Amino acid sequence: CSVCCLSSWSRLQELCRLQRVRCRALGVTRRNLGDFEVELLCDYRRVKEFYLVKWRGYPSSANTWEPRRNLRCRGLLQQLHADLARAPAVSYLAQKAEQRRALRRWERHLNRTRSHLGRIAVENEVDLHGPPRDFVYVNEYKVGAGVALTPVTAGCECRDCLAEATFAYNEAGQVRIRAGLPIYECNSRCRCGAECPNRVVQRGIRYDLCIFRTGDGRGWGVRTLQRIRKNSFVMEYVGEIITSEEAERRGQVYDRQGATYLFDLDYVEDVYTVDAAHYGNISHFVNHSCDPNLQVYNVFIENLDQRLPRIALFATRPIRAGEELTFDYNMHVDPVDAESTRMDSNFGLVGGSLGGSPRARGRIECKCGAASCRKFLF
Repeated sequence: CSVCCLSSWSRLQELCRLQRVRCRALGVTRRNLGDFEVELLCDYRRVKEFYLVKWRGYPSSANTWEPRRNLRCRGLLQQLHADLARAPAVSYLAQKAEQRRALRRWERHLNRTRSHLGRIAVENEVDLHGPPRDFVYVNEYKVGAGVALTPVTAGCECRDCLAEATFAYNEAGQVRIRAGLPIYECNSRCRCGAECPNRVVQRGIRYDLCIFRTGDGRGWGVRTLQRIRKNSFVMEYVGEIITSEEAERRGQVYDRQGATYLFDLDYVEDVYTVDAAHYGNISHFVNHSCDPNLQVYNVFIENLDQRLPRIALFATRPIRAGEELTFDYNMHVDPVDAESTRMDSNFGLVGGSLGGSPRARGRIECKCGAASCRKFLF
């Protein structure tokens, strides 16, 4: 009989060192029994190079001044000296150290919460902003009051889904239909298995991504830590599904705050909206660009109600590792056939109250910096 240990690996190592106990399974040996992990470097004395160390697992009252030769934390040392170059004040160093600790806690929380393969990193080397308040990471739609999902009642009987001309992907999982056309993936009632090539969006985010603080006044943004091929699925826009009436009420509140995360689901009619202000995934932090590298597609999997598509973002071109991810909040999709004409030309993030055209909502300055920038989001 065995049970999962509630203590983390690093916590067990700390307990061994506190009790002077060696453990081969934990990697605590006679040679490293006296080693302790540096959590933060809080201050610096130039004379003889001494650093004030906050030790992981110990309160701040146990902080000690240590010479450079005692420290083997190159990354933390580089961060401290970079902070000193920006603002040498001790108060700034303490705030920056505390901010990094809060961001690391948030990063660990995000990675514990995510259900997708791609990991999430968090970085802020611009200012002292910490994790956003009142934001809950979710992996799929949260259904609000007055919204009912209609589950599928039938699935495909294909032996080779990729051979069917109606499916949207090629053998590499890249979308092969034009923007504006809907994507229908295989669902739980289909006879094909989990490895079916027509199951792409439902597998979730596959790339390692980083939430970072932008240096040009656009707040948080998202960049990829891995190369992304053209037409590859990157992420879904996830949030709380609400009725258009509730979206109208919330939109008026968001207008006064100067920000909104309302995304109209107006594929066939304007009945529902996705609100990612409080419940969302990493797409909550993706910025707008007039020259984006992501394109929105409507996807249907377990729910075939055309008023409630899933919003998937695919790469419009090859994206380099380290490049910021963006999509057009005021996207316009050119009709390619009768099917795609059902998409509203104003399909996108709502930049103000939901009533009326984008012009009637007030002008919001665009800061994307693209050569083709329209100067205003809406």
